Amino acid sequence: MWWKNAIIYEIFPRSFKDSNGDGIGDIQGIISKLDYLKDLGVDAIWLCPVYPSPNNDSGYDVSDYYDIWDELGSMEDIEELIEEMHKRDMKLIMELVANHTSDEHKWFIESRKSKDNPYRNYYIWRPGKDGQEPNNWLSTKLGGSVWTYDDNTEEYYLHLYSSKQPDLNWENPKVRQEVYNIMRFWFNKGVDGFRMDVINKIAKAPGLPDVERKEGDKRKYLPCEEYYENYPKVHDYLKEMNREVLSKYEDKLAMGQTSGVTPKQAYLYTGEDRGELNLFLQFEHIDIDRGPNNKKLPFNALEFKKSLAKWQTAMDGKLWNALFFGSHDAPRPVSHYGNDKKYRVESAKMLATVLFTLKGTPIIYQGEEIGMTNVRFENIEDYKDIRTHNMYRERYLEGGENLKNVMQDIWELSRDNARTPMQWDDSENAGFTKGKPWIKPNPNYKEINVRKSLNDSNSILNYYKSMIKLRKSNEVLLNGDFRLIFEDDPNIFAYFRELNKKKVLVITNFSDKDIEINLSREIGEIDDFKLLISNYEVNEWNIESIELKPFEARVYEFGA
Repeated sequence: MWWKNAIIYEIFPRSFKDSNGDGIGDIQGIISKLDYLKDLGVDAIWLCPVYPSPNNDSGYDVSDYYDIWDELGSMEDIEELIEEMHKRDMKLIMELVANHTSDEHKWFIESRKSKDNPYRNYYIWRPGKDGQEPNNWLSTKLGGSVWTYDDNTEEYYLHLYSSKQPDLNWENPKVRQEVYNIMRFWFNKGVDGFRMDVINKIAKAPGLPDVERKEGDKRKYLPCEEYYENYPKVHDYLKEMNREVLSKYEDKLAMGQTSGVTPKQAYLYTGEDRGELNLFLQFEHIDIDRGPNNKKLPFNALEFKKSLAKWQTAMDGKLWNALFFGSHDAPRPVSHYGNDKKYRVESAKMLATVLFTLKGTPIIYQGEEIGMTNVRFENIEDYKDIRTHNMYRERYLEGGENLKNVMQDIWELSRDNARTPMQWDDSENAGFTKGKPWIKPNPNYKEINVRKSLNDSNSILNYYKSMIKLRKSNEVLLNGDFRLIFEDDPNIFAYFRELNKKKVLVITNFSDKDIEINLSREIGEIDDFKLLISNYEVNEWNIESIELKPFEARVYEFGA
């Protein structure tokens, strides 16, 4: 189980590094930065989709699972990447997009030709009902119906996401075997695991029933997650996948994106006795300040820490968490949870302290290690993300909402915050490309970049390196139990990690204010301690009562 002690680094290939000047990041660009990642302390790379795609949804609409998107490279390039990573004792995690394909995939092209086509049952087709869609399900990510009418066969097909991403029919054994063959193909290439996109949505309720409408609810389409998200049948499919594929290959990682799970449900996916997946990705802490209709709510640090603590102690330690604050779908962590202006460096280091001292497998998203921030494009045309444009259309163009309010939420929530080019240096386009980048870089790249960070001993990047070394060398941080203290404090997130009489105490201030705390009142007599790391210079050695500066973080060790 190499992943339990691993540091995983997520790469969004189009935005990481361009090697050929076409403005699009590519596989050769990733290869050129492997030594940088190895020096950071990375053990595995999770690679967002690199398969051929019409790019309706950033490659998550796959048109061929057995090839490489020519914008990103070739099969020879991915084979070279695998070889070069293995030379460095690093592992490659590919993306498996198995809930849906592109509508330009050959299976779907065949499926829509006729009702008796051999591929028809690869997807979910239904006749209309009373001149309307087959049911009243709402596409919660993009708005509108989950059904699209096809003139050729006069039926509708299901798509939980874009109409260009038709859902596969997992009830069809042939579909499942197709997916398993894809997995075998890439495992045989040397890939070390898969991150499985929305894998908890592959099973749908039998009959696809209407959502029951509450009295007074006049909406045409209604939220329907209970009919497809974590539906019990999903476990039958994953057990079969494990039996037929995962169990046949030694030490391969299966990491599932499982939004909306409870701890009990997460255990069903990843319990060691379950025979399904190894790691789960849940998003409770990511979505804690995202309201209905993609409206940004105030960030609540108390709710945030209680959510993290809940998952740390859930199921009496039987769960193993994937730890992450950023991703290709989320805002930049320092902008989301910290202060990306006056205290950008301090709050980014504080968040790193938490990330690497909780129990689980940490995942760094590209640029997080240098404190990259959200971007504020003034023009909607500069945004490329389909969800951002849908939000703009629904709330402003069609809904008539105040443009300033809509743009403010886009600045805080758009997925493009995470997709601006990686900031390598202060040269044109942040050293990402010598051409015109597919999306504009964040203008702050002259101040925030890798080259500058490498030359600054007090940089966020060098703090990341120190935290990773500390984590890997400290058995308590790897395997110790978690115990929250200052449970109801709205600003302080503090906890013990404990193993075999050894303790590590982590104290963090999630506010921009100086805060004094009395540790002895919370944990009793204090002796035999050592400061392991902090993001401010610490001169005081009496820790019974301490004053934390804005976004300060300290890690102490107690015991033998």
